[in-house]
Amino acid sequence: MHTIVQRLEKIKSNIALMKPIVPVNIIAVSKTFSFNYIKPLIDYGHKHFGENKVQEAKTKWTEHKKKDPKLMLHMIGKLQSNKAKDAIKLFDYIHSLDNQKLADVLSKYQKDLNKSLKYFIQVNIGNEIQKSGIPINDLDPFYNYCVNEVKLNIIGLMVIPPNDISTEKYFRSLYELNSSLSLKNLSMGMSSDYISAIKNRSNFVRIGSSIFGNRL
Repeated sequence: MHTIVQRLEKIKSNIALMKPIVPVNIIAVSKTFSFNYIKPLIDYGHKHFGENKVQEAKTKWTEHKKKDPKLMLHMIGKLQSNKAKDAIKLFDYIHSLDNQKLADVLSKYQKDLNKSLKYFIQVNIGNEIQKSGIPINDLDPFYNYCVNEVKLNIIGLMVIPPNDISTEKYFRSLYELNSSLSLKNLSMGMSSDYISAIKNRSNFVRIGSSIFGNRL
C-alpha cells in the first residue's frame, strides 16, 4: 500500500474510533503537489480533494475531472471575483465565500453555466484583521442575502481559527453559529486539529500534510 494511502487510512481509523454522529468527509488538500504524486490516492478510490488556487487547479484537474465525474473538488483558498467563472466551471464546493461581490458574481456565473455548487460561508471567528471571512455580527444578513437574494446553495460554515491554544472554543462557537442558521455541514479542522473539530460536529475536514507530507 502506498505511503499516502496508509496515512489516509490511519486518519480514517482515528476518526472511526471517535464514533462521530455524522459521516466525516476527508478533503485531501493536494495544493502544490503534482497530479502524479496524488494519483495513488485517486486510484485507491478517494474522491474529495482541496485546492487553493484556481489556476493550479485548472491545470491539474480539468482533464481528469472530465474522465471521472465522481471526483469532488473543493476550493478552500481565497477566491477572487475575477476567478469566479473558472471556479464555477471546475469546482464542486467552495469553502471561502466571504463577501457580497463574490456572492453576486458566483450567482451570475452559475446561471450562465447552468451549474449549482455547494457553498460554505467563511467566518472570521476571531475578528482577525489579516484573515478573510465574514465577521460574526454580519453573518445573519450575509447568509440571508446569499440564500434569498442570489440563490446560492449554502450548506454550512467554514473557519480557519486563530493560531492559539483555544482552537476548541472557536470550533464550538462555529458549531453554535451553524446550528443557529439550521445548517447541517461544517468545514473545520486540519491536520493539527481535526480531532477537536470533529468533536464539535465538523463533517468536512481539510487535511494536507498528514496525508501528503510537507509541502514542496
